[in-house]
Amino acid sequence: MPTPPRQQLYIDGQFTDGTSGTSVDVISPVNGERIATLPVPSQADLDRAVTAARDAQREWRQVGVWQRAAVCHRIGDEILKRADELARLQTLEQGKPLAESLADIKEAAALFHLHAEDAVRLHGETFPSNDTNKRMWTFYKPVGTWAIITPWNFPVLMMAEFVAPGLATGNSHVLKPPTHTSLTVLAVLEAFEAAGLPKGLINVLPGEGDFGTKLVTHPGIDAIGFIGSSATGEKINAISGLKRSIMELSGNGPLIVLEDADLQRAAQAAADGAYFCAGQVCCATERVLVHANVHDAFVEELLKTVDGVTLGNPFDAATNLGPLNNEGVAAKMDRHMADARARGFDVLAGGGRRAGFQTDLYYEFTIVDGVSEDSLLSVEESFGPVVPVITGSSDDELLRIANADKLGLQSAVFTNDLSKAYRFVEEIETGQVIVNDSNGFWDINMPFGGAGGKGTGWGRIGGKHTLLDMSDLRTGVIHLNR
Repeated sequence: MPTPPRQQLYIDGQFTDGTSGTSVDVISPVNGERIATLPVPSQADLDRAVTAARDAQREWRQVGVWQRAAVCHRIGDEILKRADELARLQTLEQGKPLAESLADIKEAAALFHLHAEDAVRLHGETFPSNDTNKRMWTFYKPVGTWAIITPWNFPVLMMAEFVAPGLATGNSHVLKPPTHTSLTVLAVLEAFEAAGLPKGLINVLPGEGDFGTKLVTHPGIDAIGFIGSSATGEKINAISGLKRSIMELSGNGPLIVLEDADLQRAAQAAADGAYFCAGQVCCATERVLVHANVHDAFVEELLKTVDGVTLGNPFDAATNLGPLNNEGVAAKMDRHMADARARGFDVLAGGGRRAGFQTDLYYEFTIVDGVSEDSLLSVEESFGPVVPVITGSSDDELLRIANADKLGLQSAVFTNDLSKAYRFVEEIETGQVIVNDSNGFWDINMPFGGAGGKGTGWGRIGGKHTLLDMSDLRTGVIHLNR
């Protein structure tokens, strides 16, 4: 097992134990062992980090964009050099299969290259004025110092989703990862240092919800980037005032199977979206809505996917389903499955925790049929390896069920009819609609975020859109004396 190289806070370019005098143990979901002890950050630590970030940003915003891009390229290169060791550390603390962790780290490196390239092409426009003596144009400036709060399911990748575009556009950051999945983030800072990133531009203070409150309300924080639950996002929005924010929140997006769909492809996509990262993804397979005319054939294909899922130690190359990350998620799955059984749904595969491992966080790949719209599996984001199957009698009913949910992040529809594809893309109330692929589909150049009014946040993660959200659009007007 890898040994965590850093067990400290990171403030102003220095690793430090901080000033609180208290600490918290980090326990691996893989084997239940204590793998690190981290200091709990204090208010004084936060004040110091914010001051360092603001001081550093005043200089960084004056650095030319080509120079900032060069640093980002070097960071990407340095992360890639360390990909294997970072992946092993992430699997130890997060629990996902090693192959998934390695893909995460490589994608994080790619984000620094992507945003470096996009930043040098971020430019404004000129506009004609009604006054012929005026010249008007727009340009972009960095927002300032960002509080970045990331979740535990993709520790390094979701850090990079904010920090890469933030650095490229001239911002600084105070980052709060969850304590129990912060070790890989702390380790990746060596790549930042090796790339020559000026100190203070990134500060890392692992903490929990109470510390997050202090961070987002700190007067020295200009803007907030948050990836996590809608409930937490709502709290942040309520207490942070008029600070700019990017919110990427919960999803309960459906995978819809129409009667002309390729059922084998749809079933495999539903399974893939359920067991990837143990279903702990905001765009995971949460609800599968199937046309009644193909229900039986689809379920038959879905059951064939069970043999392709191997629950086990995530360091084993044969494993593609590791443990859940924490007891809270496992308990939620228990609650959802208890509700399913109480309602008489058909549990066709899996259905609970599997004994025989070093922790009781290993949850079976689960398929549940006959799920009703009002059940917990339907109305709540399960965030576990489960495929709930709901049946609809028509395209109209499937669309109604899809849009009845309060969350609207990402969805998928399977059909071979181009007209139906266009209809569902335009009428499903999610930020992204994927046709004939998993609703877990993701591309680093794709603008990713929720639909307006659906409780899934605002702003976009991905490509140039995050650069735009992390920049201020400014306007210049000059009067010509002639």
